[in-house]
Amino acid sequence: MRNTTAETSDQGSRRLWLPLARGLALFGQKVPQLALFVLMVASLAALVSGAGALLLPIVVAAVRRMANRSRRLALAWSGVRIAVPYRAEPEGMTGFIGRMRRFRWLLHDPATWRDMLWTLVDPVVGGVLALLPTALVLYGVEGLAFPFFWNRLTGAGYHDWYAGLIHVHGQAGVQAWLMIPLGLASIALGLWSAPRLLAAHGRFTRRLLAPPPGFALSQRVQHLSETRSEVMDGQAAELRRIERDLHDGAQARLVAMGMNLGAAEELLDTDPEAVRGLLAESRELSSRALGELRDLVRGIHPPVLSDRGLGDAVRALALDTPLAVEVVVDLPGRLSAPVESAAYFAVTELLTNVAKHADSARVWIDIRHDEEALRISVTDDGPGGADALAGSGLRGIERRLGAFDGILAVQSPVGGPTMVTMEMPCVLFSPKTSSC
Repeated sequence: MRNTTAETSDQGSRRLWLPLARGLALFGQKVPQLALFVLMVASLAALVSGAGALLLPIVVAAVRRMANRSRRLALAWSGVRIAVPYRAEPEGMTGFIGRMRRFRWLLHDPATWRDMLWTLVDPVVGGVLALLPTALVLYGVEGLAFPFFWNRLTGAGYHDWYAGLIHVHGQAGVQAWLMIPLGLASIALGLWSAPRLLAAHGRFTRRLLAPPPGFALSQRVQHLSETRSEVMDGQAAELRRIERDLHDGAQARLVAMGMNLGAAEELLDTDPEAVRGLLAESRELSSRALGELRDLVRGIHPPVLSDRGLGDAVRALALDTPLAVEVVVDLPGRLSAPVESAAYFAVTELLTNVAKHADSARVWIDIRHDEEALRISVTDDGPGGADALAGSGLRGIERRLGAFDGILAVQSPVGGPTMVTMEMPCVLFSPKTSSC
């Protein structure tokens, strides 16, 4: 019982003093912000000599790191979520030409100038919001301590007003002890205002650092344009692959079969044995062509995916994989055909990568739908170390998911295991037809 009471007391004390400590931490960031503002102004002034083009990107990067830290603190300490407004950095930023492109990109990004304004305004307004509760508490402590040192301080020449009500001069009297309730009131006001001013600081930070109106829409349009271009490129590449497979596979076998049948027709009256051999070879060629056409159709859209849905299609895929694959499916309905196709081929690509590169023996696949999103995780017991930026396989999956506003997350510490999580926003639109 005593331990519970002590813990409750500690929690209550923590709630009282923690906002003050956080306000002091925020106030401690204001001086570096002002220093960065001065550096940004100096970098812009140095553009005349050309040195600013090299210095400005470094300073802006430091400002953005500090601004992102303020966004994180606003969410953690005030519950205020602030979106990151920076435009995507263009590729090819190496070398002198790349540095010039990066410089122009920073100058044309409106967030650069909003951050610059933040480094100037926030130390003033935000500094007051962050420091005022602590100042009130310290002022209250002064009021509590002053009556005990009244004569000594006034004897040293201290003459002033406390809270605008009590004149500190002469010998201590009743008015000195009136400072104690005023000091207690100041401390109470400081403790009461600390969490509220901390929240106000978060809202003020959002006012300065949040994206401008229409930014989310412009980002959405840009994302859709990029994914549309990537999808079109992917479709063109897929069509070229199908054309190549047909030309080199089934078409070649059908041409050979036609030649065999033509030769058999010429030899039908003179060499029946040769005709028999040509017919047997033609039958073998037709069987191979049919198998290749089935594989090709399966690669375009497996029949089991259309008939049975994503769960059974992935189970069938797991049976054809040379690994021990465990599949868990929780889909109470069917998804739209494009989403099912994208998810199926993403899992196919992941299993292919595991078989080729992961050096693992077991794979676990979990497929479920909750909170209006399809979530798929593929985990293997390999040595880890997978990097989404190192190969084209994971990047291709990311592009495929991006067409549906999906995301790909890779967790692959050295030593394993590797977990790849995919998520696509979608809805279930029909009753379950598979056995999952």
